[in-house]
Amino acid sequence: MKKLYPNLYLKKVEDITIEVLIKNKIKLLILDVDNTLIDYYKKLSDNVIQWTKEMRGQGIKLFILSNTNNIEKVKEVAEKLQIQYKYFAMKPLKRGFRYVQKQFNIKPENIAVVGDQIFTDILGGNRSKMFTILVDPINEKKDYWYTAWKRPIENKIKKKFCSKRGENE
Repeated sequence: MKKLYPNLYLKKVEDITIEVLIKNKIKLLILDVDNTLIDYYKKLSDNVIQWTKEMRGQGIKLFILSNTNNIEKVKEVAEKLQIQYKYFAMKPLKRGFRYVQKQFNIKPENIAVVGDQIFTDILGGNRSKMFTILVDPINEKKDYWYTAWKRPIENKIKKKFCSKRGENE
C-alpha cells in the first residue's frame, strides 16, 4: 500500500514551488501530460506555461513522460513548453523513469515524478525510488475511459493518505 502513496499531494502542478523542490533536493521534474499539464480537450493553460518558465528559470530541469501513444499530442505540448519528452512510456514500468534518469544523469532521490494518477505516475515513481507528487486531475468530470474506472479507487487511496497526514482533501 505504501507504494501507492505520494510523498506530496497538491491540488495542481502550479502549486509546486521552488521552495518545495529545494527542501526536498529536487533537480528534475518528470511531468505527466493528460490531466496534469493539459485537460481532456488538449488545452494548455497560460498558468502552466508560466509555471514551466519559472521552474526552468530557477534551474529546475523538466521532462514529459507520458503513457499516451499519441506522439503529436505530446510533441505539441512539449514544444510549447520547450521540454524534452517520451511518449508511450508504459508507466508504472520502471523503464521510462530510468530512461529519463540516465538522460540527465541525476540520482533518483533528486527527481520528482508529477502526475494525476496513482496507478501509473505515483506507483512508477515510487518503484523507481523517486520523490512523487500527486496532483488532482485538471478536469475531474472529463476523463478517458481507461482512466475513469480507476478514479474511485484512487480517490479512496487519496482520502486515506490525507487522513494519515491529518490533511483535508
